Amino acid sequence: MANRLATETSPYLAQHADNPVDWYPWGEEAFAAARERDVPIFLSVGYSSCHWCHVMAHESFEDPDIAAQMNARFVNVKVDREERPDVDAVYMRAVQAMTGRGGWPMSVFMTPEGRPFFTGTYWPREPHHGMPDFPKVIAAIGDAWVERREEVLGSADTITTALASQREEAGGGALDLGVVDEAASVVLTGAWDRELGGFGRAPKFPQAMTIEWLLTRHRRTGDPEARDAAVHALDAMARGGIHDQIAGGFARYSTDAAWLVPHFEKMLYDNALLLPAYASGARVTGREDLARVARSTAAYLLGELRTDDGGFVSATDADSEGEEGRYFVWSATEFAEACAAAGVDADTFAAFHGVTDAGNFEGRNILHEPVDRDTFCAARDLDVAAFTDELARLHAELRDRRATRVPPGVDDKVLTDWNAMAVRGLVRAGLLLDEPDWVEAARTTATMLHERHVVDGRLHHTRSGPTVSVPAFLDDHALLALADLELFAATGETVWFERGLALATEANARFHDADDGGWFQTAADAEALILRPKETWDNATPAGTSVMIEVCLQLAGLTGELAWRRHAEQALRAFQGQARTMATGYGWFLRQMETLTAGPVEVAIVGAGSAERAALVATARAAAGPGTLVVVADADHDGSVPLLRDRGEIDGRPAAYVCRALVCDRPVTEPAELAALLEG
Repeated sequence: MANRLATETSPYLAQHADNPVDWYPWGEEAFAAARERDVPIFLSVGYSSCHWCHVMAHESFEDPDIAAQMNARFVNVKVDREERPDVDAVYMRAVQAMTGRGGWPMSVFMTPEGRPFFTGTYWPREPHHGMPDFPKVIAAIGDAWVERREEVLGSADTITTALASQREEAGGGALDLGVVDEAASVVLTGAWDRELGGFGRAPKFPQAMTIEWLLTRHRRTGDPEARDAAVHALDAMARGGIHDQIAGGFARYSTDAAWLVPHFEKMLYDNALLLPAYASGARVTGREDLARVARSTAAYLLGELRTDDGGFVSATDADSEGEEGRYFVWSATEFAEACAAAGVDADTFAAFHGVTDAGNFEGRNILHEPVDRDTFCAARDLDVAAFTDELARLHAELRDRRATRVPPGVDDKVLTDWNAMAVRGLVRAGLLLDEPDWVEAARTTATMLHERHVVDGRLHHTRSGPTVSVPAFLDDHALLALADLELFAATGETVWFERGLALATEANARFHDADDGGWFQTAADAEALILRPKETWDNATPAGTSVMIEVCLQLAGLTGELAWRRHAEQALRAFQGQARTMATGYGWFLRQMETLTAGPVEVAIVGAGSAERAALVATARAAAGPGTLVVVADADHDGSVPLLRDRGEIDGRPAAYVCRALVCDRPVTEPAELAALLEG
């Protein structure tokens, strides 16, 4: 018999609807039941593509005996962390404080009032590597609640008080833009893996925001090490098993330092962030191989994650047919058969993709590139162009064969913040690599978000099918506002400016922390949790505060209203201390410090669409450094955007207007003149 999750729209919750555990969704019904029964709440938080979430579910939540114990001793609540990032953020803070680490599945025992008193992550069915088994954990917690209630409640009070008193250390004094130099030193001398690429040790995550920051830093300062660290990471990931070599897209992370063995889930946000990182790398270096990875990543987003109405689903699973990675790996025999069908030499391409009889993952092979293509061809005296043609033929054959397998499951909910991230990525990469179709696809997605995720004047966080739910968080407002402003800059359509400004204004009114700077994750009128979270880490996704800083800086340039800049600078001051020493957790934030140091510069190009205007636009975008905002508008624009007001063509020709720090140069009509102004 299905439990209470049967009517939920979250794919992750639906996966647990037939568990013998009497799961409740997060809500007052669960808390009321816990109070009425006088039992603790067991909170389990995960997400649909989480491998260890599935393992714990199969081992424990599907076991009737364990479920009976859970049902007898607790009210059990299941939460999709992607649907309720606020709940996840609050209780993850408790898990990290109590255990020194975090992760998913996240497991929290708490009072009927929501105060945590015992936490953990994955507990196995049987004792394993010093980890207690889950049946013993639930027995011990249940007994403690009955036999040592005062001790448990005292612990809950202490933990809750400690969490509520934790506030991010505010940066004192004036904004110190030198923080970016110190942060860069931390990354380049300590975090950068100079042997294998990337940052830190295994497991390794893509760190797309750190990469974009370092590329921005290189453009501002010319620092060759910033460029080299970023490009080294891009190269290593592109050749690794974390990258789907035959169909594009990246897995969530690599379990090893060499980027070979991933957990095979693919997340929308990783690929939305990596797309502009690879495009930026291609633009900085002029390397076509990096552009090729950007294009395959865009193809993955638009081909495999796209919904019929122009949105993007959230993720695909790591598992298929009950095995992790089964869909993606190859036996040596299967690979040789594909080579024969494609008419290419099996030994050559097995060597290129690291395929062996023994395999590199449970007897099978994760395809990767042990050395780069040019080096491989040079060592074997192969023509690179001919080899590339044969490789494309082989990859097409492998894709066809893989398509006959049972694919991983899909988490088909459409999240506002992640979709907005994809819009921003497609627009930025589309402009960098001259792919107007990507910008058009981004416009379709943004239009859908405004039409379907705004109900009764309020933005919502998630949609499954036709149903929107969960009032939007800061990240939804900030990322959609940024996506709108990026579209405005790319298209000149004032509707995007108006939408972005409206969202930013609402976010500032409902989420801003006027006392300490930055923005809370939840609105002032949102459901009250045991504390009001404020995320500042640019972790798997950018912190809403970091994104709002960028939004505010863009709006300061577009509107001339310095209040926006003051909000940005207040937030930068508040968290610059942490960014100084924990740089890889503040990549988006540090990129804003770089752009503020370099700029601001606003370039308005106004005129009828023509070859002349296109030449000015190309010049501006090629010469624009960090902190430069380029906006394109038709000659008959309505003047509703302050940056464009009273600006039109000069003597019937498209014109470019360049302003720095509220001081504007005379308009120019020649690309060479514009280039000279931007170089000055």
